[in-house]
This record gives sequence, structure tokens and C-alpha cells, in this order.
Amino acid sequence: MCVVKCARKVILSVMRNGLALVVALGALRCAPGPLLGPMTTKTDVLGQLRREWERAGRTSGARKSFQTLRERHPLLDLAALDDLCDVVNILEAAGGRCVLERAEIVRALLEDAADPLVHRTLLQTMLPGIVSVCRQLRFGDGIIKDPSEMLGVALGLASELLVDWSGQSRQYAAPDILSALRGRLRRWMLKEKASMQVVAYFEHTDVPASEDSPLLTRLGSFRGSQYERIARLTYSRVFEGRSLRDLAKEDCSSTGSLQAELQHFAVRHLI
Repeated sequence: MCVVKCARKVILSVMRNGLALVVALGALRCAPGPLLGPMTTKTDVLGQLRREWERAGRTSGARKSFQTLRERHPLLDLAALDDLCDVVNILEAAGGRCVLERAEIVRALLEDAADPLVHRTLLQTMLPGIVSVCRQLRFGDGIIKDPSEMLGVALGLASELLVDWSGQSRQYAAPDILSALRGRLRRWMLKEKASMQVVAYFEHTDVPASEDSPLLTRLGSFRGSQYERIARLTYSRVFEGRSLRDLAKEDCSSTGSLQAELQHFAVRHLI
């Protein structure tokens, strides 16, 4: 239950503040072990989140938000429903609504997504699609070691996307959201790949890099700043090909701590 409680809190935090990676970090830190097997979507987390939503979606606040949604969109024919949990249920393939009707409901949810509970409703109904996007990207295979990390980041990015698009009216909101999410995930994966390459360079490479590099200009920009020392050491490592052992000895630090410091500086300031 730690994963579920933490995930619920951080998802709500994302809705209020638009912090993209809170879901991922919160869920992964709370989780006692991997949430997903290799290249699979069979995870208890999604089922537990669904069960948690079935409670949250039937609260008095959820009923109040549903009433507002129904009043604002009378053509959606939601009179037979009682709360936001019922809205999620009818948006399922077996929920009794045709594709066009479901598309109109999702459009309305996006228009009203400034309400945190409506936002949560839309995120909940998009979960299968979010998992599908992760599957299309092979859960970051070759870049991301733990597929659960990919899912966590996808949830966070999807929630941030709903914050950004809140109030918009899109005829095909669900496909648009998933397409945009796919693009954001790809960019995140490229950044992760670049980080891996930088980290691998500091770990294994002693061959000097070419002086004709934007990195050289970037390192020069730190001259006179609080990062001048680590930028100078980075230059020595990358462009002079000096070993970590020699640099650590000169810097009066341990090889392990200097390597970690170089990696942190590269990922934080150079990528």
C-alpha cells in the first residue's frame, strides 16, 4: 500500500503544482522492489491505483466536481451517473458508450482539468494509454534499466501535460495527449541516453576529446564562477585525457568521490 498512498499523494501534488517528475520519484522511492518485469505491463501498482481511485472518485468532493462537470456539459448525457468514478467506468471499452461519445467526454474532462479531481479523473482513464505508450517505446529498453522508472516518469509527464493543456477543447483529446506524451518521453529518453554516455566517458575513457567542441565553450563559461574548479578538472579529464587517479591525487580527493562529482557536474550543467 506504500506505493499506492505515495503515488496518490504525488499525483495530486503534480496536479496542484505541475511538477513533472514527482510521481516517478515518489512512487519509486516508496516501492520496495521493481514494479514491472522486463517489458511487461503486469504490475499490481496499476490495479492498486485503480482501487484507490474507486474510493477517491466517490468522495463528496468528487460528487461535487461531477455535478459541476455535468452542469457545464449537459449534452454529454451524464444524468444517470453519480460521481467521477462512474465517469471513468463509462469511458472503458465495455462502458456502454460509443467511441464518439467517449471522445466528447474526454474533451470535456480536458476543458475542466483545472479542477484537481477532474484532472485525476482524466489521468485515471488515460492509464491504459500511458502504459501502451511505454510499451511502444519498449519501456526504454537499452536506456532505462528498470521499466517501472519509465512508467513512473510517464505518469508524471502525463500529469504535467494535462496541467499544460487544461482548458483546451480538443476533438480527439485522448490521441492528442498520448501523442504529445510519446514525444515528451522520447525527449526524456534521449536526455537519459546522453547522461549515460557522459557518465560512461568519465568512468572508462582516457582518450582526449577534440578541441573543436561546444563543450569547450561551455566549460570556459564557468571561469570565475563557483564551478571553476570542477570545470577545470572536467577539461583535464575530457580534453587532456588525464586519468581519474592523477586528477584525484592533484586535487587531494579520492578517485571515487571525484568521479561522482564530475558525473554530477556533467549531468547537471553540461547536458
